[in-house]
Amino acid sequence: MVFSHVWPVMSDRTEQVRNNPIGEALHAVRSTFKSLCDDIDTPCSPAALDQLARKDLRSLTLALLVVLQGHRLSTSLLPKTNQLLQRSHGIIQSSLLRLISAVALDDFDFDRVKPLLREVVSEDVDELAVWNYAESAAAETTPPPRTPASSLQQTPWLHTTNSFVNSSEHRKYVDGILKQELGVVSVDVPGFQDAYFHRMAGLQAASLDFFDLSRQGDDPLFRDGWKGWPHAANEADVLRWLKGIVQELSEFGIARRPSSTHSRRLLVEPNQPIQGSTAERKLDVGLVRHVDGRCESNVHWQDVLVPGELKRNPSADTISKAWLDLGRYAREVFASQDNRRFVLGFTLCGSLMRIWAFDRLGAIASKPFDINHDGLQFVITMLGFLWMDEKALGFDPRCRTADGEQFIEVNRHEAVERIILEDVILRPRCIVGRATTCWKAHPEGHPETQLVVKESWQYPERDVEGEFLEEATNKGVANVARYYHHETAQFDGADDDIRSNVRRGLDITAGHQPVPRRTVGPEIRANASNIGQKRTSSQRASVLPPNKRSRSTSPIKHASPARPSPNRVRRLVILRDYGRHIYNASSPAVLLASLAHAVEGHRSLLDLGLLHRDISINNILIDEHSGSAFLIDLDLAVRLHRQTASGAQGKTGTRAFMAIGALLNEPHSFTHDLESFFWVLFWICIHYGPNGKDIGTTAFEHWNYEDDDKLAVSKQGVVADEADFLETAQRHFTAHYQPLIPLVNQLRRVVFPNGRRRRQPDLDLYSSMVQILRSVEDNSEVLE
Repeated sequence: MVFSHVWPVMSDRTEQVRNNPIGEALHAVRSTFKSLCDDIDTPCSPAALDQLARKDLRSLTLALLVVLQGHRLSTSLLPKTNQLLQRSHGIIQSSLLRLISAVALDDFDFDRVKPLLREVVSEDVDELAVWNYAESAAAETTPPPRTPASSLQQTPWLHTTNSFVNSSEHRKYVDGILKQELGVVSVDVPGFQDAYFHRMAGLQAASLDFFDLSRQGDDPLFRDGWKGWPHAANEADVLRWLKGIVQELSEFGIARRPSSTHSRRLLVEPNQPIQGSTAERKLDVGLVRHVDGRCESNVHWQDVLVPGELKRNPSADTISKAWLDLGRYAREVFASQDNRRFVLGFTLCGSLMRIWAFDRLGAIASKPFDINHDGLQFVITMLGFLWMDEKALGFDPRCRTADGEQFIEVNRHEAVERIILEDVILRPRCIVGRATTCWKAHPEGHPETQLVVKESWQYPERDVEGEFLEEATNKGVANVARYYHHETAQFDGADDDIRSNVRRGLDITAGHQPVPRRTVGPEIRANASNIGQKRTSSQRASVLPPNKRSRSTSPIKHASPARPSPNRVRRLVILRDYGRHIYNASSPAVLLASLAHAVEGHRSLLDLGLLHRDISINNILIDEHSGSAFLIDLDLAVRLHRQTASGAQGKTGTRAFMAIGALLNEPHSFTHDLESFFWVLFWICIHYGPNGKDIGTTAFEHWNYEDDDKLAVSKQGVVADEADFLETAQRHFTAHYQPLIPLVNQLRRVVFPNGRRRRQPDLDLYSSMVQILRSVEDNSEVLE
């Protein structure tokens, strides 16, 4: 689309451009154009643009857009009044970043930017027209540029609560991400109660007997509703009533099954924080393990079996109210119980009850029922929760205990081998996702052989990590964790997956998928919003506007049609190498040497034809006893020769460490991973003191919650200007890592030449980074 040269503009906008000229920065672009014209022996005029090859147009356009994106006006320019461009909010930096990504694609239409290029290469440049044309081209992004399937397999990416790093997990931030994590919630799923409850032997008959007894006598427990039910549904009154009825059910259940070993009670301490949370969390109601001799109010999330959520009004039976609250509790249960496959729960809104199941794909729920109209269903539900064995409650039957030791058994070399699980070393804090859990372990009878057992829930179409690690080990790849064994976890004689095993084959597409009320994300203010933004001389902190989202006035809408449900399978990998996370390095010198080892390991994988794609502080381990460091976690690795994408397109990595281009949805390359190594070092220097001591929440916490475009702009702002970068480092690096500021700046220069992210792959970047990281080996000040 070609736009007219004439725009009605605000006089203030004209004044802005006059007072903030691009000036000499355009000279380099014009010089590039002249060189391109000389190469094809054509006069250097705007008409020559039509004779340039696509690759030359791309080089020229990128050079110009980088100049504009880094200019102070990209974050402060007032909007135009032209109706065609009324979508502009005046801040075009993030749009320019998206345009830069679009220009790099093979199918980009350069007619979109030719008016801009003609203005820049003309004899008499009108800078106001330059900005108008740039904004027009950047605004033409509906729909966003499509990233084609590439030789690098793109995989689904979820912004989940497990991606938080050094976070306070404040509720106002967590809730928005948790909604995204849960995605499409399926409610009113047919057959839900049958799948999770009616398979229990004797439950139906016992429930009928209890309900019949409840309706007998002159003062029955149930007559047109439950006796004593508080119709105002005040929390305290409902809890008091629930405690009484569950106690009666418990006594009935014990009499009916005197040999039962389950010891459970109803927790009714809504004002008492539950132990084990990062941020303070309380639980309205729930079934918990009864531990003899422990104070009833002293409860840990490890003890919670079935969380519940109470609301006074049935209208609160929505995703933004009761459902989200229950999801928050389910997340805490998963985070505290390393052998949990799924979590059952319930919501009680007034007298309206739903039963829920949370798993690594999301959440599904039964149809609601009124406990005063369907008293039998209430009895089946609560007695079922009291009677369920741990397998039915979602615990992994593979994890067993003998002689005080927890163990699993694997089939290795055609024989059963028992692996002793010593300690949990990584536990996910999320509901949905791979939910990687790791244990320090050893083979039974061989405690001297240190192993790491890793379990995760993978999309079945994903490459098998264990096969990658086995190949890497067999071919001598350096500085990557060595392979021991891998398999798909079994459950009741079949591969353990979500659709068939956890969800019992339920057809969730037959339920409803409510569309949640969309809310405005948290507006992160104060200094946190300003970090990484390009600053003018008069305004040293420019703040991006809050993300504006639409609101629906209806609490529940039904999405139609429902899409087929995805699936996840549980895979097990056992590694021979054990280490500590890189942020636990005993000195800055050890940190740098370990990072150099990891970069070399990444290159070694690349030489094998594998790209890691998830560089983070949790995926680089160090063993200071042997002086080694190594990469782990090839869950998201891909073979470079693959020509098709695996189903859903998406982004890959841990947000705080993702490369700017990856955040902007570029096909993932090794350059993105090398940039992630830089962000790992930058993050550690800000968040950790000696021996891995976490200093707590910092001004960079918002990187866990910002949307991708804003995070990309924040990161670009951190590295764009050397003086600004040094100021940021001096202000935020811990005292322990202050001596590394010059070296980190050197690394910034090679990873981001001229303050800009790399757009072309360069294998020499590996050796350049390693050389800088090893340059302090003889520096006594840093070695201390």
